[in-house]
Amino acid sequence: MTLWNGSYPFYPGANARFPFDTTRAVIVAVFLSVLATFIVILPGIPARGRLCWFLRLVLGLFMGAVILNVQFTRDWETGWVQANTSYKSFSAAQVSADIGLHIGLAGLNVTLRGNPVRQINETINYNEHFPWSFGADYDLSYSQGLQKGLPSPILYVAEKFSRQSPCAVHGQYRIAGHYASAMLWLAFCTWLISILLFSMSILLYGGQMLLLTATLILFSLLFFSTMRNTLKCPIQFGPVSLRTDYGESFWLTLATGLLCLLLGLGIIILNSLQPQKLKLIFSLDKGSEEEQWDKSCLPAEPSCSAQDGRMVPLGELCHGTDTQL
Repeated sequence: MTLWNGSYPFYPGANARFPFDTTRAVIVAVFLSVLATFIVILPGIPARGRLCWFLRLVLGLFMGAVILNVQFTRDWETGWVQANTSYKSFSAAQVSADIGLHIGLAGLNVTLRGNPVRQINETINYNEHFPWSFGADYDLSYSQGLQKGLPSPILYVAEKFSRQSPCAVHGQYRIAGHYASAMLWLAFCTWLISILLFSMSILLYGGQMLLLTATLILFSLLFFSTMRNTLKCPIQFGPVSLRTDYGESFWLTLATGLLCLLLGLGIIILNSLQPQKLKLIFSLDKGSEEEQWDKSCLPAEPSCSAQDGRMVPLGELCHGTDTQL
């Protein structure tokens, strides 16, 4: 008995594809485990601040998960086209297929899916990755694809991004992905610092670090946007061409950056205008009330119930105790 359309998942073979990205699955599992752990202790939180505490937890984990997850996604820029194209080199066989291009920070994926999947006595369902991150050799992965005999549409799209291509986009995407990834790693570090500051009730500095996190996220988007140019040579499949646009990871990163920006600005403004409301949101009002009560009951205050004795001047006390010899 086999799995996933007849391919063995634990042994190499033709068209053997793992059904999901394991890196993203590990990241999501870790953050969900943290969320589940805190949900278990949620009944121990006082009812008055339970909702605010839960919202802070969800928003904080969501921002961290997105910042870390988009580092490994491959849909910062995507494009699809349906075309009738040749399937193999030196063959006149034509197939009807959906061809997809998915660009990430560390490389690109080319998808070829038959429409229908079963054609010319083969299952046409490919998803090949070609890395260009620092330390990876894009041309080597392309040469390995030639040796494996990948379908012609995949090799045709991958060739457009090689170093020898006249499109001259390999260096642009590689540098853009490198700087965007560096900005996101810095944003993840500042997010961790902001979480630490909020847990220590240092709200102003936590809001400032959250604002710095938003700035770094927006800079990563700026690097990816400005350093990529329109292809000089189109990816053409007969009468249709494959065009790309910003994908889900780009828009999700933009939404997370704007969320960090709004939260950081909100915390800083509330801290300067209405600090009591900010303490109420972070469940710090009870501690401040206890501190005020302690200050009001100092021994110097004559109205305090703990000091109900009358204060007598030192001169009168000495005069009253003086005796005649």
